[in-house]
Amino acid sequence: MSTAPQAAAPPRPDEIALADDVRLVAPMLTGGRALALAPVAGATWAGAGQVVLAAVVSLAASVLLVTGVALGVGLAVLVVGVPLLVLTLVVARGYGTGERARLRAQLGVVVPPPAPGPEAPYRPLSWWPWLRDARSWAAVAHALLTCLLAWTAGSVALSLAAFALVVPAAPFAGRVNGLHLVLLVPGALIALWLAALVVQLTNLAQVRLTRALLGGRSRAEAERAARAAEQRADVAEGRAEHLRETRTAAVVAADEERRRIERDLHDGAQQRLVALGVELGVARRTAAQDPAAAVAAIDAAHGEVKEVLAELRDLVRGVHPAVLTDRGLDAALSALAARCPVPVDVDAHGVGDGVGSQAQAAAYFVVAEALTNLAKHATATRGSVRAAVEGDRLRIEVADDGAGGAHAAPGGGLDGLRRRVEALDGTFHLVSPAGRGTVLTVEVPCAS
Repeated sequence: MSTAPQAAAPPRPDEIALADDVRLVAPMLTGGRALALAPVAGATWAGAGQVVLAAVVSLAASVLLVTGVALGVGLAVLVVGVPLLVLTLVVARGYGTGERARLRAQLGVVVPPPAPGPEAPYRPLSWWPWLRDARSWAAVAHALLTCLLAWTAGSVALSLAAFALVVPAAPFAGRVNGLHLVLLVPGALIALWLAALVVQLTNLAQVRLTRALLGGRSRAEAERAARAAEQRADVAEGRAEHLRETRTAAVVAADEERRRIERDLHDGAQQRLVALGVELGVARRTAAQDPAAAVAAIDAAHGEVKEVLAELRDLVRGVHPAVLTDRGLDAALSALAARCPVPVDVDAHGVGDGVGSQAQAAAYFVVAEALTNLAKHATATRGSVRAAVEGDRLRIEVADDGAGGAHAAPGGGLDGLRRRVEALDGTFHLVSPAGRGTVLTVEVPCAS
C-alpha cells in the first residue's frame, strides 16, 4: 500500500484498532505489494519525516520538561518550586495537544483527546489539582519515551540507508572488484528494505504510544461502552422488575396462606375445641347423678383432644416443619418420603450444611407438594428425591415414573410453589410429558 502524505486517508475518529494503525503507518506488515515496495512507499517517506521531526521536538520537550520537573521538585521547599512544577505540567499538557495535532498532520492518524475529568472546585492558590493531573505526567513520560525511540530508531534507519546509498559509489572508488560488487548490491537492497521496516515500525510504535499516554477512547469505543452500559441497565431493570413481580406474588401467596390458616383454625381446631368444652361441661353436670354418662363424655373429650392435636400438628407442619429445625433437611425429606404411599428414594446426605433456613423450607415444601401430587395423581410405581448443593445454590429434583401431564395451573399447588421459589430468586422447571413421568427441578440460593 503506497500512501503519500498528500494522499493520506481522511482522519477516522471511529476506530483505533491496531490493525487500522498498521494499514495506515506500517502497511509493509500486511505483506504483498506493500511489502515489496516498502522502500519507495509514501508511508515510508512520510514516516521518515515524522521520525526526524519527532526526534527534534521530543528532544527539546524532554529537556524542557525534565528540567522543569527537576527544578520544581528540588525547590519544592521554597515558594518558587511548586509554581514552577505546575507551570511545567501546564506546558506538558500543551505538548500532548501538539503531538496529537502533529501526528494527524504528518501521518493522517487521529488520536482522540482524553475525556475531560470532573471539574474541581476553584480554590485560590490551590496547586494540588495540577500536581495530581495524570495527563500532564503522561505527557512528560511520552516526551522521554519518544525521544529515546526516535533517536535510537532514527540512527539505525539512517545507518542502513547510508550503507545502501554508499554501495553504488563503490566502483568509482576503485576499492572493490566485481565479485565484491555482486555481493554488496543485494546487501544494499536488503539494507534499504530494513531501513523502511525500521521507519514504519517506529511510526507504529509511536502512534500506539501516543494513543496509550496522550489519547482517549475513540467514538466507536465510547459508543460501545454506552451500549454496554445500556444493556447492563436494561438487564438490571429487567431483574428489578422480575424481583418486584416475584415479591408481589410472594406477598399475595403469604396473604392467601394466612387466610388459609385462619380458615383451618376456625373450621377445624376451633370447632373441635368448642365441642371439647361441651363434652367437658356434660361430664361435669352428670358426674354425680350418672357417672357412666360422665365417663363417656370424658372419653369423647379425650378423642377430641387427640384430633385437635393432630390438626394443629398438620397446621404447624404447613407453616414451618419442626423436623427441619430439629433434625435438618436430610431427615425432613426422608420423613416426607416415608409418609408417601409410593416408594421414594432419597439422596440428600449432608445437604443442610451451609443452606439458609428459607432455602431449606422452600426445598421441603417443594418435595412435600411434589410427593403429594405423586401419590394422588401420578399413578407412579416409584419416585426419587435428589438434593445437592451446587456452588452457591441448592438444587432439588423430584422425579417419578407416572402418567405425567402435570402443569403449574394458576392458583394450584405447583403454581404456589413456583411463586415461592421465584420470590427467593430461584428457578422452577417442570417437565411432565404425557405418559413419560414427571421431573420437577428447583434451584434456590443457599443464602436465602
